[in-house]
Amino acid sequence: MDGIGAATGKTLGGIDHLRQSIRDILTTPIGSRVMRRDYGSRIFSLIDAPINRSTLLEIYAATAEAIGRWEPRFKLQKVVASSAEPGAVTLDVTGEYLPDGQVITLDGIEVK
Repeated sequence: MDGIGAATGKTLGGIDHLRQSIRDILTTPIGSRVMRRDYGSRIFSLIDAPINRSTLLEIYAATAEAIGRWEPRFKLQKVVASSAEPGAVTLDVTGEYLPDGQVITLDGIEVK
């Protein structure tokens, strides 16, 4: 699947387009898109909470829910917070890129 790069306006495809899509899904608060109110993730309701095991578990669950619902090209296997502080979390997601079956890690996905 090809699309347009958000930063450049040029054609973007493959894993680069997947990374952009997952970043968009995870950084969009549910309810913020007109005509598509259920799009996005619930991470924004969690990132201002104290960062502890419970909050991280909820962030991981919210990540899995959002990717599972909105990104059909990726089968999530693992989510890790490479950094987390109140108001910001950086996630590394690993899973199968379904168009070619390779296992990939998309690291450094920031949600603020």
